[in-house]
Amino acid sequence: MHPLTVENLLALERAGWDSLCTSTGANFYGDLMTADAVMILVNGMVLDRATVAASLDESPPWSGYDLTDVRLVPIDDATAALLYRATATRDGDEHPFVARMASTYTVVAGEPRLVLYQQTTVTH
Repeated sequence: MHPLTVENLLALERAGWDSLCTSTGANFYGDLMTADAVMILVNGMVLDRATVAASLDESPPWSGYDLTDVRLVPIDDATAALLYRATATRDGDEHPFVARMASTYTVVAGEPRLVLYQQTTVTH
């Protein structure tokens, strides 16, 4: 089976969110991201892999999340983007965080690896 299916990539995204709920995101994303990968956050920050890992160690955990409107966008045989809408909550926050996400994966040694992640808020 090809590694860049909607099922495989959605499972990786859910595993990532689960890691953010259990404060283990630094290790998860440190392993998942390619060496030159970046994340573009809703506030406009562009973070490389090392910065992502360091920042996730300091982030408060999410208490829950829901992923909807999932869509796979194939780019070529070794690259695809997974688009979805995320609604996430943290204990004590008055409103949920709601954003559109785009996670672009490439195949490295037969496994999907995250090369680019971008958030676009729908709540601001």
